[in-house]
Amino acid sequence: MIRLDAISKQHGNQLLFVEASAVVHRGEKVGLVGPNGAGKSTLFRLITREEAPDEGQVSIDRGVTVGHFSQDVGEMSGRTALAETMDGAGPVSEVAAELHGLEQALADPERADELEALVERFGHVQARFDELGGYALEARAREILAGLGFTQEMMDGDVGALSGGWKMRVALARILLMRPDAMLLDEPSNHLDLESIIWLEEFLRGYEGAILMTSHDREFMNRVVGKIIEIDAGTLTTYSGDYDLYERERAVADQHQQAAFDRQQAMLKKELAFIERFKARASHAAQVQSRVKKLDKIEKVEPPKVRRTVDFEFRPPPRSGEDVAKLAGVVKRYGERTVYGGLDFLVRRGERWCVLGANGAGKSTLLRMVAGESTPDAGSVTVGGSVKMGYFAQHAMELLRAEETVWDALQRAFPRASVGSLRTLAGCFGFSGDEIDKRCKVLSGGEKARLVLATLLYDPPNFLVLDEPTNHLDAATREMLVRALAGYEGTLLFVSHDRRFLASLSNRVLELGPDGPVPYGGGYTEYVARTGREAPGLRAAPGRAARA
Repeated sequence: MIRLDAISKQHGNQLLFVEASAVVHRGEKVGLVGPNGAGKSTLFRLITREEAPDEGQVSIDRGVTVGHFSQDVGEMSGRTALAETMDGAGPVSEVAAELHGLEQALADPERADELEALVERFGHVQARFDELGGYALEARAREILAGLGFTQEMMDGDVGALSGGWKMRVALARILLMRPDAMLLDEPSNHLDLESIIWLEEFLRGYEGAILMTSHDREFMNRVVGKIIEIDAGTLTTYSGDYDLYERERAVADQHQQAAFDRQQAMLKKELAFIERFKARASHAAQVQSRVKKLDKIEKVEPPKVRRTVDFEFRPPPRSGEDVAKLAGVVKRYGERTVYGGLDFLVRRGERWCVLGANGAGKSTLLRMVAGESTPDAGSVTVGGSVKMGYFAQHAMELLRAEETVWDALQRAFPRASVGSLRTLAGCFGFSGDEIDKRCKVLSGGEKARLVLATLLYDPPNFLVLDEPTNHLDAATREMLVRALAGYEGTLLFVSHDRRFLASLSNRVLELGPDGPVPYGGGYTEYVARTGREAPGLRAAPGRAARA
């Protein structure tokens, strides 16, 4: 269906692909993986013909339609979210536009002399519209938007009034409604809450076309794809299976390659020692020449590519009192909407609370009140004695000083820290080499998040309040953060849509459901097993519950 044959591509001095080949067959669901900057987005642009390979060929079977969702959604305004979604539905939206034009023409008295031709054309277009499922288009669009978290009011409201994250959802809805033969999805789960991610998984699993997608959400990838294409150092390598199986197979392949490299290095060392020892002896000249020729013909085995992540280790935080945070009779309203009508909630030392709830349930509001960023309308929020709090929220990234470098920001935050310890900290969070000299104004969302987390965690608080800390983080940094927080000795209160993060780090769950807050003993895994659902408001799904 989509073939990449011996493609090569260079951007400036960077070689992205060197005679790389891969294929996506009809109906396959494929995960595209590789380090940041490896060329994943470029590969999508090659398939959509926005770019051309320097060498080789990208071919798509005749008649195949391709839909591409990227993080760059462009400008949206002046129409409803529903109209914006339906406009991107591909051929059916074009037929709908013609049908609408014909309806206006038929009602125009100045075109009465064209009536017979217009009626005939209207009949053909109407039949085509019906064939493409046009009359069910609005219902399908509303179903998709609802699955992605839109209320009816948001669907019928001005798309221009939506935040960037919600516009991303509209752009994703357009592709899903289009139902192309192949979908290219660049981080489709970004900006989605847990309920919407789970809905999207179900949709993509039932989709009959081909999918090629990137995602930093490991669990999402595992549940959707059955094949992995890895981009690494200019090559494309295909693995059968989900992301977990790919990681295991890659580790085994690396072990085999390392063993082959070590064997060859031992052989070369032995041969070179013989040559060096006897090269000056006429009696061994023939043997020496024979071995030199042999070495010239040997195809060198390369060592496996280094895939190194530096783990961050917390220093022991100071001990807090037993009661870390207490909310008593908290009332919080936004306009006429009451988010909390008398919330009592206690966080004790050593507890790791994850907060679950649909959009608008009040997850971030709760964290802001605990962090002192927002005050309740009634009731009290008390932070315990000896509590040293660290609060991470998305807006923290906007507080970075644009002209500062990464190194400047770390030194300003910790002026007494040694150069060595700060360099180690930077390396743990993915800033090595020249990256430490990048100015904050040019950092990506993921880089900004890593820098803020680094400054938050270096001098460890004993109470961490984290609002979606894995947003924008790549898979390797997410894994590093999970490992680091697993060894953290303080107290946690957090919101996340990453199920691996939830399952690995929580030992308590606060569910914000339609019937009010409900606490659960045990972590997210126990919550799923007990309720049979992965998020509040979803139907029970015991098959999935066993895997979470």
